[in-house]
Amino acid sequence: MHRACPLNDLARGDAIRLDTSPPIAVFHTEEGELFAIDDTCTHQDASLADGWVEGCEVECPLHASKFDLRTGAVDSPPAKLPVRVHEVAVIDGDIMVIESQEAPNLPPGLTVGGHV
Repeated sequence: MHRACPLNDLARGDAIRLDTSPPIAVFHTEEGELFAIDDTCTHQDASLADGWVEGCEVECPLHASKFDLRTGAVDSPPAKLPVRVHEVAVIDGDIMVIESQEAPNLPPGLTVGGHV
């Protein structure tokens, strides 16, 4: 389990990147929902925490691939592979992320722990 930050520190509409391996992005939507997905776009090395969130989708800032924050599914190319989804809980006021045990889908040239 990873501690992201206090819930009060992540405003609605914002996201943060956790320095895990691979990195995880935590999103606090305008509607007040919390989601966590792998931070790296599966198309190319770009941080999804830097993307644009609308509803339950995040758009990659590099090539505009869109991912569903609930399922990790790709909603818009050029990405073809989904991102992992992680469980989120608020415990004693802190956002906690329970990392998925599934293998991550990383873009070409990246491996868990860094570059090839």
